[in-house]
Amino acid sequence: MKALVVGGTGPTGPYLVNGLIARGYEVAMMHRGTHELDENPPEVEHIHTDPHFRETIDPFLEGRKFDIVIATYGRIRVIAEALIGITPRLITIGGPPSYRGMFNPQDNFPPGMPIPTPENAQRIESSEEASFGWLIRQTEDTVLGFHHAGHYNASLFRYPMVYGPNSIGSMEWLIMKRVQDKRRQIALPDFGLSVVSRGYAENMAHAVLLAVDNPDASAGKIYNCADEQAITVAHWAQMIARAMDWEFEICGIPDAYAHTSRDFLPLDTSTHHQLMDLYNIKNDLGYRDIVPVQKAVPLTVEWMLKHRPDNEGRFSHKADPLNYALEDQLLAIYNEAKEKMAKLPFRRKEVHHPYPHPKAPGLARDHRNR
Repeated sequence: MKALVVGGTGPTGPYLVNGLIARGYEVAMMHRGTHELDENPPEVEHIHTDPHFRETIDPFLEGRKFDIVIATYGRIRVIAEALIGITPRLITIGGPPSYRGMFNPQDNFPPGMPIPTPENAQRIESSEEASFGWLIRQTEDTVLGFHHAGHYNASLFRYPMVYGPNSIGSMEWLIMKRVQDKRRQIALPDFGLSVVSRGYAENMAHAVLLAVDNPDASAGKIYNCADEQAITVAHWAQMIARAMDWEFEICGIPDAYAHTSRDFLPLDTSTHHQLMDLYNIKNDLGYRDIVPVQKAVPLTVEWMLKHRPDNEGRFSHKADPLNYALEDQLLAIYNEAKEKMAKLPFRRKEVHHPYPHPKAPGLARDHRNR
């Protein structure tokens, strides 16, 4: 049996490649060749080409057949078309940007995405709503269209923010660097109370491999995937800090002004919750986390400290990804406001259960006049 992984050098790639090999597949990888991962076995064939264009894909697929293809990277719409007649089974990896409300919360009422967000939630309907999300929706529709036309059996996965070894963007590093610089306060949008679905790389690869094992149950379906336990942005920062023997004071900055922590939210979106409903993948395929989040976060921190202590310039496109100068100004305003609010006279009222609890029989009202 032969398998092709398009991509394979990202965080889930090695788990997918090794998972396919363990299932008896002879694996090839198609990617640009800009970097390689030691975790991918040496017997894997590497097809170095750009998986974004038919003119760079077709010459390398000509005359070849694969029993299954997992496309994690490239222009999936183009890849899906190029694979017609090449494979009977296609699994593609996308994400949640096709959901209405992720980029523009006010497009929904109540604002934001449904909590949790099921696979059949309203999707973006035009490029005017969100151009990137519209492209993702078009890709989903293209792949499903080819499936329903009988070109192959297709399944689609919506990855959340993926973390772990070889993570792209390394959002964890932005928190880890603050720990290394011994900053006690961290500014988070709206106190970091946003619940955001994330997925540990090994867990997300496991989700996809379940579709490899269950082609009939997953045929023609789109699946949300994420860690079973979702955590807030604040929890995320606290868990990373604790893994480094540190503790932050979480300082809440209104979302509109939390400029220095925009990277803590997916694709610079709002603080509205982004909680993926996992019912379908758990019910259809029996998904459960391989690594619980309590272990996955420390494992990620450990890997980052060992392999990417300076993040290897992954935020080099930004002038100052940390921007302590601006963050310190925000924190100064926060601390000043906190001091002023603490001086306001206030006495917290006693809280009691609203139902009456009489202390003697026959009373019309209890001791609290209920």
